Parts: sequence; structure tokens; C-alpha cells
Amino acid sequence: MKSCDKLIIVRGGGDIATGTIYKLWKCGFSVLVLETLTPSSIRRFVSLSEAVYDGAAKVEDLTARRVRSLDQAWEVIQEGDVPVMVDPDCKILNEVRPYALVDAILAKKNLGTTRDMSDITIGLGPGFTAGMDVDLCVETMRGNDLGRVIEHGSPLANTNTPGVIAGYGKERVIHSPAAGVLLASHKIGDIVKKDEEIAVIAAPDGECVPVKATLSGLLRGMIRDNYPVTKGFKICDIDPRKSEYENCFRISDKARCVAGGVLEGILYLGRRLNGAVIQEEKYDLS
Repeated sequence: MKSCDKLIIVRGGGDIATGTIYKLWKCGFSVLVLETLTPSSIRRFVSLSEAVYDGAAKVEDLTARRVRSLDQAWEVIQEGDVPVMVDPDCKILNEVRPYALVDAILAKKNLGTTRDMSDITIGLGPGFTAGMDVDLCVETMRGNDLGRVIEHGSPLANTNTPGVIAGYGKERVIHSPAAGVLLASHKIGDIVKKDEEIAVIAAPDGECVPVKATLSGLLRGMIRDNYPVTKGFKICDIDPRKSEYENCFRISDKARCVAGGVLEGILYLGRRLNGAVIQEEKYDLS
């Protein structure tokens, strides 16, 4: 197994994870993204997980490319891009030991990350306990503590209620009314009206169950067309602020804030690992 001083593995390539990946990439770290075979990102235009389906994905000025081996990953990194690999079980850790590992799946529970996976391990959101399954956690709940690095304990528990935007909370997110395959009649960036049909769920018995907008606004996110869903599966996200069209294609404020916490955590633990000591500067005041 090869050890790499600058490689950071990020589990997950959704919109919040992408904010972290982007921040680390901008700061000069080499990043390898691990995803599932069928990512279910809602905000697809700002999710590098789309590279799993399309071979490549671009978010702002960062391009991610799907790879199938560690050698291919190194080639993509050397070319200035970010590799995305289908490896939900982190089997790549049998071949390389990263400088840090970040669990950014945001599954509200730990899907297998342990502290022995890297010298630095960080978990995003509920489901992790700093000092037990990871070294540090980062708060993902909107509010004053968003992005806060947690050295002892856990982030706030999942409330199952989205953050409030322009007075709307749970209404912003739409869940599938039935099991089946989503067939979209609108696309991300469209303006929709409350109760307007924006998609249908094609059920196994042939019935088409309509998916209606829960409020008027901007369709900020929608799961990939033809994606198989279960009843209650999150499928759409509506922003009541119709003026926010450009933000459908830009990393969100929340993702950037969480990313700042991840970067802080990596630098903080990195200094401890390297035995760094801050020395007071001496000034001649005479």
C-alpha cells in the first residue's frame, strides 16, 4: 500500500461534498472522490457525482472525470482535474493511504468510515462522533454553528426539516409519492407554480403518479431523469426566490461554509501530526 502526503479522499460527490472538494482542490490538495454506482444527487448541476453517469462533470472551473483505477486517478490529478471512482466500500484503501479522508456522504449515519482509514478523518453532519469513529466532525445544520469544527462529540441530530429560505422550510423539498421511475416534465432552472405537475412517477403496475410543485419558485434541483425511486425518496428542491437562477449552477453558501470547516480541520490536525510549534515573532521596538 502506497502512502501519499497530499492525497485527500472524499466519500461522496453530492452538492455539499462538491463544495468541500472544490475548496481542497483550490488550495492545492490532490483529491480523489469515491461514489456509488447510482448517485442520487438532487442539485445535479453542482454535484461532481454526475461524472459517474456522464464520464465527466464540471462545476464552476473544476472538472471531474470518472476513472476505474488508481493509475488513472493519478493521471487525472496530474492533468489538474479531480478523479471520481465508483468505490462505495473504499476498497482503494488497499492500494493507497491518503493524507486525509472526509466522509461527505451526508447519509445522516456512518456508512463505514473509521479512524484507521487515514491519519486524519473527518465526518460531515449527524451520524459521527469526533474522537470515536472520526477525528473531527463538521456541523452541517444551518445556523450560527454551520461549518463549525467539532473536536469532541457530534453534530446536531437530523431534524428531517430543510433549512428555511424566504419563509419556507419543509415545503421546499419534494419526496416521491410512489415507487417507480421518475419521468421529468421540467428541468433544473425552470420557474414552476404551486400544484403544477413537474414530473410523474411511472409505477411498476403502469400507473403514472403525478409529482406536483409544493410552492411557486425556481426548480433548483431534481433527481436524474429515469431514476428508480422508492416512495418517500427525495426527488426535487424548489427555491421560492425566483431571482436565484444563477445559483442553480454555483456552489451554495452552505457548501462553501462546510468546506471551510473541513479545510480548517485538515490544517489543524495536520499541524498536530507534523509537530508544528508556533513561535512568537520578535520585534525590535527600540
